[in-house]
Amino acid sequence: MENSPDARGATTSATDDNTIHGALPPATGGRRIAWSAVPWQVAAGIERLLGSRVTGAVSQPGGFSEGLAARVRLADGGRAFVKAASSRTAPAVAGFHRREIAISRTLPRTVPAPRLLDAYDDGDWVALVFEDIPGRLPAQPWQPDELEHVLAAVTDLTQALTPSPMDERLLGRPRLGGWTTLANATATAATSAASERAAAGREKLAVISPWAARHLDELAALEERGAPALTGRTLLHGDLYPFNIMLYGRRVFVVDWPHAWVGAAHGDLVTLLSGVSLSGLDPQPIAERHPLIRGLDAAQIDAVLVAHSGFLLRTATSAGPKTDHRLVDMMVALGLASLRWLRTRHGRSLLG
Repeated sequence: MENSPDARGATTSATDDNTIHGALPPATGGRRIAWSAVPWQVAAGIERLLGSRVTGAVSQPGGFSEGLAARVRLADGGRAFVKAASSRTAPAVAGFHRREIAISRTLPRTVPAPRLLDAYDDGDWVALVFEDIPGRLPAQPWQPDELEHVLAAVTDLTQALTPSPMDERLLGRPRLGGWTTLANATATAATSAASERAAAGREKLAVISPWAARHLDELAALEERGAPALTGRTLLHGDLYPFNIMLYGRRVFVVDWPHAWVGAAHGDLVTLLSGVSLSGLDPQPIAERHPLIRGLDAAQIDAVLVAHSGFLLRTATSAGPKTDHRLVDMMVALGLASLRWLRTRHGRSLLG
């Protein structure tokens, strides 16, 4: 989920979060561009990196970044995957691309991620050229056998990346937390306009999740108490959803690494499992038998769920009219799914 909304109002509504079972929204953003829309000088620079002319390009599903995300076919018979964005029209995405270049160049070769072949950056346009993995996204709704295969791969990935092999200065801050921001937004707003935006965000939350709106202060308190449980020594992907996973035979590849961070070993796994209820699956029994979670104190899992849902729903409620609605819908669906799991783990004992 590469880019974060900076505009658009979230519209999903519910009368009670426990009654929402939802469905996974489309997992591809609506602002991709075709290879033919890339400026000719940028396309020429990318072709120089590839060592051959691009004769065909197919935009790929999965993810929400603006710009190009395409498998390309070359005149010499080769293939590659290319993604690119303009700092002028999509500054956040271009920034994520630059961070991913640094991360991809440092990831150990044993990590099941596509190999970065080269990168292009002219100060405006930035592009990454990866080896082409001739795989596919996992089926959605999740198929139990594919999910089990991916969960085993997450275990292997975590073991390979503990302790983290990367300099944390290359990484961004983890995209976690938001309940404290929502709870304090109106009180800390510096201007009347900011106060109005903060109030509007809380009103949107009341539409999206009436339960969360009623318990906002308690969720903020849980978020603050749980922060120490997020620390650790594992390099985490930070955005582990099915649209960032590729299956190729029995191999699992994890793509799109700009949001990597160092933290608790179970972080990515909880993130991934938090959305399986959108496929009609119960995440709790799956978690209880998984080696990365089995035996953990409940508070360690809750800390991820609280921080994860807070980030997603705070970002969705701060969105305005220009943001890709598919991205907002996905954030709302995944955020509510995390809250549902958190509440069902505790029955009615969590906040009442």
